[in-house]
Amino acid sequence: MAQRQGRFVLKLPNKPKILATAAVVGPKEAEGPHGPDFDNCHSDDYVGQETWEKAESVIHKEAIERAINKAGLSPLDIDMVFAGDLMDQEIASTLGIRELNIPFVGLFGACSTMALGLALAGLMADTHAANYAVASTSSHFCSAEKQFRYPLAYGAQRSTTAQRTVTGAGAAVVAANGPKRAPYIDAVFLGRIRDLGIKDAANMGAAMAPAAATTIIDFMHDTGTTADDYDLILTGDLGKVGSTLVRELMLTRENMDISKVHNDCGMMIFDLEKQDVHAGGSGCGCSAAILCSYIYKELEKGNLKSVLFVGTGALMSPTLTQQGETIPSIAHAVLIRSGC
Repeated sequence: MAQRQGRFVLKLPNKPKILATAAVVGPKEAEGPHGPDFDNCHSDDYVGQETWEKAESVIHKEAIERAINKAGLSPLDIDMVFAGDLMDQEIASTLGIRELNIPFVGLFGACSTMALGLALAGLMADTHAANYAVASTSSHFCSAEKQFRYPLAYGAQRSTTAQRTVTGAGAAVVAANGPKRAPYIDAVFLGRIRDLGIKDAANMGAAMAPAAATTIIDFMHDTGTTADDYDLILTGDLGKVGSTLVRELMLTRENMDISKVHNDCGMMIFDLEKQDVHAGGSGCGCSAAILCSYIYKELEKGNLKSVLFVGTGALMSPTLTQQGETIPSIAHAVLIRSGC
């Protein structure tokens, strides 16, 4: 069973395996640097549906089904699925998963949901409470803009600090047992809420950076590690602004330079020079799509041996934002190692 290391880190001695992953994205994401790495790239944001919310549910379900199929399993083999999205009442997840007949645990971690789901799936597999568990999440540019900002038809100008919500979904199948060479979850970390008073919903990178820095620092303190012990410290979707801030915070607080091993999913999923995405990508599907495609493949090959995946989330509500409330944020971490 999980063993506490230090104050917050939970080591998983049974090393639950990530058997397979899948990532499904929209047309804008397909044009980015990792387009060839995704399992499927849709050419239509509606994905043949009547609404954007239904479109998101379709890509979410597709990612789960593809991951399960790649693991050589069926939905009947899955003991539970940990899933969430950005929509009210997790409708993209529930609409997508309802036909799969899998025990469902709905999560809200905003853009940190993939890390949260992977951590919980790992804990369940480590204790053999689940032989097979799925962690999944999704987001959609159009549905998120409608809920959190302005209807697209309004044509509002976006600030330079704004990030584009990714249309995409990712899913990972976690198993109590699996091939020795499969990537595995070594440790998990459930983050604490941080709020430094940011109110601008168009500057989520600044809101989330303190939570990311706190989680990375706490994880390293508990495990007695430094940046040199990781091939990659991968943050969820801080984008250009948040990535700069988290590196500055690490230098200020710990005199630690993580720039050589740090990258951010919001910086990776789009070409910031050629695509009009301002500060980068965001949304639950951002980190899920990158982790469940390019990163997982590099772990499988052994090109990456140790990845500290730090999913970041702005826990904001449209209602509270309109009332002038600040944006609380969180960051969960999962240490993934290559089995090679």
